Amino acid sequence: MPKISVRGTEMPASPIRKLAPLAYDAKNRGIKVYHLNIGQPDLPTPQCAIDAIKNIDRKILEYSPSQGYLSYRQKLTGYYAKYNINLTADDIIITSGGSEAVLFAFLSCLNPGDEIIVPEPAYANYMAFAISAGAKIRTVTTTIEEGFSLPKVEKFEELINERTRAILICNPNNPTGYLYTRREMNQIRDLVKKYDLFLFSDEVYREFIYTGSPYISACHLEGIEQNVVLIDSVSKRYSECGIRIGALITKNAEIRAAVMKFCQARLSPPLIGQIAAEASLDVPEEYLRETYDEYVERRKCLIDGLNRIPGVYSPIPMGAFYTVAKLPVDDAEKFCMWCLTDFNFEGETVMMAPASGFYTTPGIGRDEVRIAYVLKKNDLFRALFVLQKALEAYPGRTI
Repeated sequence: MPKISVRGTEMPASPIRKLAPLAYDAKNRGIKVYHLNIGQPDLPTPQCAIDAIKNIDRKILEYSPSQGYLSYRQKLTGYYAKYNINLTADDIIITSGGSEAVLFAFLSCLNPGDEIIVPEPAYANYMAFAISAGAKIRTVTTTIEEGFSLPKVEKFEELINERTRAILICNPNNPTGYLYTRREMNQIRDLVKKYDLFLFSDEVYREFIYTGSPYISACHLEGIEQNVVLIDSVSKRYSECGIRIGALITKNAEIRAAVMKFCQARLSPPLIGQIAAEASLDVPEEYLRETYDEYVERRKCLIDGLNRIPGVYSPIPMGAFYTVAKLPVDDAEKFCMWCLTDFNFEGETVMMAPASGFYTTPGIGRDEVRIAYVLKKNDLFRALFVLQKALEAYPGRTI
C-alpha cells in the first residue's frame, strides 16, 4: 500500500478538536459535557444577518468574484475606519474564513524551507498552515509566570537567519488572551523593518479588549506598510463561525496579486456567507455593547473561579475570550482525556484543550490548559465546580 505524504504525516492533530470523539462517547453515556475547549460563542448571531439569509431573492446561487463582492469590501472600509485603519476596497480580499487568509498569506509570501517566527503558545492551526506551505515555524516562548508578555528583542534575533521571512502574531492573542502593548508592537515593527520581514497579524478578536490600553493594529505601525498582512474574520465578533468569511488585507499590491491566483484556483468565497457578513455590518451598536459586556462578566467569573481552586493559576486575559491556566496535574492532556473517559460528577464533566498543543517546543505547557469562556455564567459557575471536583479526584494530581 502506498504511503501518505510527509506533509500528511507531519500535520498536527488539532488540540482543540482531537478529544471530540471522547466527548461524543461521554454524551452517549448520558454525561453532560461543558465545552470549554473551543471558541464557539453561544451568543446569538445578529438578527440582520439571519434575516438577510432568510430573504435571499435569487434564482441562482452563483460564484462570487474570487476576491469577494465589491459591495461588501467597500462597506468593510467603513468598519475598519472606526479603528483608524484606512483602506480601499482593493486592499481587501475576502477569504473562506480567517484560516484561508493565513494559508494564502503563507503560500504567497513564503517559499518551502522559509521560516516564520511566532510567539508561543500560539493558535495550533498556524503550524498546520505552515506545513501546508512547506514553511517552518520557529518559536519564541512566552510564559504564564510573566503573563505571556513578549520576550526581549534578543530572543527574536537569536532565531533570525537567512531563511527567516516573517513574524506572525495574534493580537489579542489566542490562546492566552494577551494584548500586545504599544512598546511591544513597536519592538515588532523595528524587527520587521531592520530585517525586511513580512508581518502577519491575526486580529480577529479586536472587539474584545478589556483594558484601558489601546488596540494597536499592525496597520497602525509606520514605516512597514508594505510588509504587513492583516488577517481577519467575522466568526467571533458576530458569532458567525459557520459562514466561513474572513479577509486578507494588505497595502502590498504584489502580495495581493499573488493571493488572487490562489483565490482564483479555489474559485470564490462563500456566497451566502458574504450576504450574511455584509448585512452584519449594519448591526446595532447595542448588539456589540451587550456582547462585550457579557464577555467582561464571563471573564471575571472564570478567572476569579479558577484562581479560587487550590493549585490552579490563571493570569487575567486582557483580550479575546480565552485564558491559559496552570493545573496541579502531572499531564494536562491525560487529565483532559480522563475527564471525558473516567470521570463525572453528578452526571457532568468538562472538556478543555490541552495547552501543550499550542506550543511547538516539546515538553512546554504539559500542566496547562486553554479554556474558552464562551458559556453562560451559570454554566461557567457549574463547570468550574465540576473542574474542582475532577482535580480533587484525579489520580495524577501533583499537590
